[in-house]
Amino acid sequence: MIETNTSSTATQKNDTNWRLKAIMGGSIGNLVEWYDWYAYSAFSLYFAGSFFPDSNPTVQLINTAGIFAVGFLMRPIGGYLFGKIADTKGRKESMTLSVLLMSFGSLLIAFLPGYETIGIAAPILLLIARLLQGLSVGGEYGTSATYLSEVATKERRGFYSSFQYVTLIGGQLIALGLQLILQRIFLTDQQMHAWGWRIPFVIGAILSLIALYLRSNLHETDAFQNKSLSAEKKEGSIKELLKHPKALAVVVGLTLGGTLAFYTYTTYMQKFLVNTVGLTKGQSTTLTFCSLLIFALLQPVFGALSDRVGRRPLLIGFGVLGTLCTIPLLTTLSHTSTMWGAFGLLMAALIIVSGYTSINAVVKAELFPVEVRALGVGLPYSLTVAIFGGTAEYLALWFKNAGHENYYYWYVTACIFISLTVYITMKDTKHTSLIEH
Repeated sequence: MIETNTSSTATQKNDTNWRLKAIMGGSIGNLVEWYDWYAYSAFSLYFAGSFFPDSNPTVQLINTAGIFAVGFLMRPIGGYLFGKIADTKGRKESMTLSVLLMSFGSLLIAFLPGYETIGIAAPILLLIARLLQGLSVGGEYGTSATYLSEVATKERRGFYSSFQYVTLIGGQLIALGLQLILQRIFLTDQQMHAWGWRIPFVIGAILSLIALYLRSNLHETDAFQNKSLSAEKKEGSIKELLKHPKALAVVVGLTLGGTLAFYTYTTYMQKFLVNTVGLTKGQSTTLTFCSLLIFALLQPVFGALSDRVGRRPLLIGFGVLGTLCTIPLLTTLSHTSTMWGAFGLLMAALIIVSGYTSINAVVKAELFPVEVRALGVGLPYSLTVAIFGGTAEYLALWFKNAGHENYYYWYVTACIFISLTVYITMKDTKHTSLIEH
């Protein structure tokens, strides 16, 4: 009896260690991918003038934001290509290939000459690099969301899957942290504009190679292996995916408001704090870094809460508060005069958004059967993010340049309200089995 108990305990310990190793490996790769992606947004304040020779800083930012948005257009293609690879060849292979592609895109940006050196070729090559990165990150989301959901236990799936956004936000934090170090310690503002902005892209390429090594040693998920051994083996394809129209519609509706709110309060907020609130670039970076650090720590808390109360209550909470509070929060923030005031308002917004970010990946994974899960999560999500998340910064700057910045606040509110209608009508996915489903 003692030997049996000891054997059972050892098996449970090995199982836990395997899951933790798998989640850590998948999450670290995800962190590096998103660091590379967000480094562009974080340092665009410095390299905009190198590629777009316009005297108006807002116009320069609009141009770089435009390329940021175009990069999102490749995400649906990446969601399809890498999702298909994940559903046919395996989650591990897909994640390994995506991080390799991201490394190449970062390396290209790092050594790209400016407009004064090669003329119009400079912004064109910058666009190509962002298209490659868009392809990579488009495949990353669906596959890593599927992988993290499948390696977690059913009882703690919300908690473990929340680490996708911990590392997603973590990638942004590393980019901002590096920016703070370069700004405050090593480089002058002139040096940052001249060549310092290239440093994060070199680091990103190196980190991607480290992530590539870690992912090459990951184990495949039981759900995919069981599917591969099944007598009724189905290939991940658009034809198979279209057999689940309701799930596809839910992914689009679930994502629409959440992704727009997320990109508003994260990637765009750094520009908003400088151009609208009137903070310095250094103050903006510090405030954004601190708020995002707390935001990242909130994700597992909300994820664990969803394992207890279900997914729908958190999503509905985000939808209701986002609809009611977006306009007051952004309006008040635009008129605040202190860093602490701006920090408090930004944190209030990020706490609201956590109701979506912490669990959106696991909810999507719980909607689809194993044979089209990565494709089902990645493709409709990437399409929605390309249309709404990818254009958030561009539209916000466009409305500001046109003298109607508050129109953007109403736009965000309307999109969150649309998502709220989906949250209210959808079923809770907490009890779904990812192996049997």
